Amino acid sequence: MKVFDTLLAIREKRGAGYFVLIDPDKQDIQHAAKLAKTCESAGVDALLIGGSLLLANVFDDTIKAIKKACSLPVIIFPGSTKQISRQADAILFLSLISGRNPESLIGGQVVAAPIIKSINLEPISTGYMFIESGTVTSALFMSDTRPIPWEKPDIAAAHALAAQYLGMQCVYLEAGSGAKNSVPSQVIAAVRRYTTIPVICGGGIRTPDEAREKVMAGANFVVTGTIIEKDPNPALVKAFADAIHVKES
Repeated sequence: MKVFDTLLAIREKRGAGYFVLIDPDKQDIQHAAKLAKTCESAGVDALLIGGSLLLANVFDDTIKAIKKACSLPVIIFPGSTKQISRQADAILFLSLISGRNPESLIGGQVVAAPIIKSINLEPISTGYMFIESGTVTSALFMSDTRPIPWEKPDIAAAHALAAQYLGMQCVYLEAGSGAKNSVPSQVIAAVRRYTTIPVICGGGIRTPDEAREKVMAGANFVVTGTIIEKDPNPALVKAFADAIHVKES
């Protein structure tokens, strides 16, 4: 079964899915593997691997260690075309549709596509959207684009609908790693009303209750990163998983 089909099955069974983002720049290989093992035992559904930069040449080795430590799907969440590995199970094939930077819309994708095909890595076509979060995050700065204003849910909804009409498999609403504010519920709800493809939401989510709010607003998958990096407590990870899995709580 393809990874994307597995994610759809998780959404159907649990009401929503929980992803944890592991950034190779923010922890060493040993800690990344340990966190992956913790995530699996605590009820996480899949792991995202990637970051805005790649300061050390450890991407492949980190994924290898994570795959050895757990059986969760490992999905690349690439910050650049350098973040591609045959060791992963799939890659979010991102197009930054909220911006107008052609390199983020299609330029990098043209470079990456033949590589992804050559290593038989499953691409998950994803419309990537930055939502204003109260701070300039690393991802926003590196993309050289402006975010969609948080008080303009109609603009977000129109962008997401365009992604669906372009044939993308899902849409990712991103506040950014360590964002001051997470994606507002009204933005998620507007995107959900306009579209039928899965909605992923991440950035600035700090509590299980906040994660559950995103699901109730219409998010199908919720991503946490910084909060778990700072406190990889199994009880906290499980609390997030329980809050997100609305059909099981």
